[in-house]
Amino acid sequence: MAGLNRRGPLRGIALLLSGVLLAGVLSGVLACLPLLSPAAKAQDQPEELRGVWLTANDMPVLRDRSRMQAAVDQLAELGFNRLYPVVWNGGFAYYPSRVSEARQLQDFSFRGLQGQDILAELISAGRNRGLKVIPWFEFGFMAPPESPLAQRHRSWLTQTRDGGLTSTSAAGRVVWLNPFRPEVQQLITDLVLEVVNDWGADGIQFDDHMSLPQEFGYDLFTRALYRKDTGKDPPANPEDPAWVKWRADRITAFLDQLARAIRAARPGALISISPNYYDFAYKLQLQDWREWVRRGIADELLVQIYRPDLESYGPHLSRAEVQEARQRIPTAIAVLSGQRNRPTPLALMAEKVAANRARGLGVAFFYFESLWSLGPEPPAERIAGLAEMLGPRRQALGASGGRGATSPPLPPPPP
Repeated sequence: MAGLNRRGPLRGIALLLSGVLLAGVLSGVLACLPLLSPAAKAQDQPEELRGVWLTANDMPVLRDRSRMQAAVDQLAELGFNRLYPVVWNGGFAYYPSRVSEARQLQDFSFRGLQGQDILAELISAGRNRGLKVIPWFEFGFMAPPESPLAQRHRSWLTQTRDGGLTSTSAAGRVVWLNPFRPEVQQLITDLVLEVVNDWGADGIQFDDHMSLPQEFGYDLFTRALYRKDTGKDPPANPEDPAWVKWRADRITAFLDQLARAIRAARPGALISISPNYYDFAYKLQLQDWREWVRRGIADELLVQIYRPDLESYGPHLSRAEVQEARQRIPTAIAVLSGQRNRPTPLALMAEKVAANRARGLGVAFFYFESLWSLGPEPPAERIAGLAEMLGPRRQALGASGGRGATSPPLPPPPP
């Protein structure tokens, strides 16, 4: 105010009045603007995804209470923020599922060595360390031919144009539940909502098996449905663009319906998707995940790019649909941290993580056991390497987990 008085009282009063008027105008303008939702505000500072899948191969760790807790502690120390434990594999629920048992799909429950509910304890342990636990429906519409699900419900299976029922996958020979049948959709919905409602999961993840191989969809039910919608028989060529789009759109409609049911049951639950790269996913698996992102079906995206070197890996990071997704939702590229017959060097993992971050992308590793137990380097070296590659960005986001990545390695498995 002293500065105003030196310029004269009238000028000071005028400036004060203009400031009051300007404040009033601004407050009126701001009052007319829509309030940002919590989700929209979160996108101002998107979370970097740092996840890991816990597969059926990881059951020895998950089933033992002390080893599971040690694993969660170790992952929290390293800066992970997502765990994706398998809960649907081989036509079986990997948790005490009333839905699966009532439908006579299994007459047993997966429980821990101490009789514990594995999923419930994992969710609790994860939350205690600030990790979101997002159960993973690994098999989606896929099932082994000999599974009770496939044997009891033969009419639910779709087929190829020549009547074939099976295809070859990473899990061997499999059959495919018809994603267009109401009975199949209801089963998946019931299982998913059971996990969301009864276990209070932070979300649900669907991967590249919540899909249908391009050559399938020639069963009588789907033929009739296509004829009803289009007035035509399905084209003989499974690659026909209109036939591909019709089937992809039907899968998208179901995912939209399922996502709405999940969010109604548990507001705030995340819909996580983990498909293959878009051209492959859409043309060969009928997964239009770009549309899933655009329509708000997906809350996070992890694209599986399991390439053996940086040269074949890198170009996928800059694809238009990946960068578009990154502007909308937290997006990561999934990295193969190794398999029992295919170890991944730590240096290659570090190069891929650095490449992801350079393009604003997070990372998810497939899978837990191979993080430090199956690599060419000793476990202690791999743990230290993971701490180094995940640490700086973790500190920048203020999500260090509180104690630093210095906890001891996991206890050895029991003999």
